[in-house]
Amino acid sequence: MLVTLKEILQIAEEKKIAVGSFNTPNLESLRAILGAAEELDLPVIIMFAQCHEPWIPLSLIGPIMVEQAKKAKVPVCVHLDHGETLEYLEQALEIGFTGIMYDGSTLPYAENAANTKKAVEMAKKYGASVEAELGSMGRRESGAGDKSGEEDETKIYTDPELARQFAAETGIDALACSFGTTHGIYLKAPKLDFDVIKNVRRETDGLPVVMHGGSGVSAADFHACIHAGVRKINYFTYMDKSGGTAAAQYIAGLKEGEPIFWSSIIREAEKALQENVAGAMRTFALLDE
Repeated sequence: MLVTLKEILQIAEEKKIAVGSFNTPNLESLRAILGAAEELDLPVIIMFAQCHEPWIPLSLIGPIMVEQAKKAKVPVCVHLDHGETLEYLEQALEIGFTGIMYDGSTLPYAENAANTKKAVEMAKKYGASVEAELGSMGRRESGAGDKSGEEDETKIYTDPELARQFAAETGIDALACSFGTTHGIYLKAPKLDFDVIKNVRRETDGLPVVMHGGSGVSAADFHACIHAGVRKINYFTYMDKSGGTAAAQYIAGLKEGEPIFWSSIIREAEKALQENVAGAMRTFALLDE
């Protein structure tokens, strides 16, 4: 069942849980995510990030995502993750995406707000919802950036009072906040500031807070984030890693001289992806609390 970002976040708010939001840069991840959601009977968000364009074009995977969401037995939002240009956002909306994220977090506040407002006006024409970002998690969505394990000095935690102004100016439906998470593989345990979440929620009259950089966070910290007001959790890196690990283990387990078939590799990888996603979804729905 295809729903908007706003609608699926309302479900999360009513249940006081977070909806898992997973990237689908290939058919195997798409099948695994929807399979896990239907298995657990939970709403889910499937996403495509602009930085994944070199892996597979949005024009190719996007229509498949929308079609599969319509056929799903659970509520599904098809969302553009980290859209960097208004032109790319509109491409996703024309395909049928029901949620878009404009990422102007590296821009000056005024430019970020102005472009986000344009994104909101554009999305309204298509009946879609908008997520934006205020603050900076340092590394970009690809996980590029600090590789040393040292503290990333480029992080800028979200200012709750500025969030109130930003939400009022733009009319967004959800706000991605920086409160200690990082995109990509964690080089050391993250130190999360749950007060940022609580204060942003208070200052914005309960606007849904989005957590980026969810892979590698402990279940206890996820639970604390959700209780503080996080309603959408982006999760991809460790999911993707689980598929790669399963593929490597399958190849390592073959007998000497035994042929390696691509179809067998991706079957094993998809199983691992679905298992990993299901585990994350249980945590986000507080089923393992």
